[in-house]
Amino acid sequence: YMLLHEWLAGGVNAAVTVALFLEYEEVLKRPEHMTGDETAVDELLDALASVSVAVESHFSWRPQLRDPDDDFVLDAAMNAGASAFVTFNQADFRPQAQNLGLLLLTPAEFLRNMK
Repeated sequence: YMLLHEWLAGGVNAAVTVALFLEYEEVLKRPEHMTGDETAVDELLDALASVSVAVESHFSWRPQLRDPDDDFVLDAAMNAGASAFVTFNQADFRPQAQNLGLLLLTPAEFLRNMK
C-alpha cells in the first residue's frame, strides 16, 4: 500500500508502457479482484497514469520470462533505462534482472532505500 501511495504522490518514478497499463487494467478488473464498480478502477488507473513515466516499447530482447505478461513489466523497466526493478515476484524476475543489470528489490526494500 505504501508504495502505491508514494507512486500516487509522485515520489516514485514508475515507468509504464501502454501494454503494461492495459495489463494492469485487465488484472484489476478480473472478477476475483472487483469489490465494487469499475469506475473506481478507472479512476485509480487515471491517477497512476498522470504520475507515471510513459516509455515506448522495443521488443528486440524479448521474450525473457516464463509468463509473457511479466515481459510487459520488464519491457517498461528496460525501455526506461531503469536501474532498479521493484516486485514481489522475486523468483520469476531474479535471473533476468541480474542478466540485464537491474537491481531487484521488494516493495519493502525499495521503501527502506527511499528514506
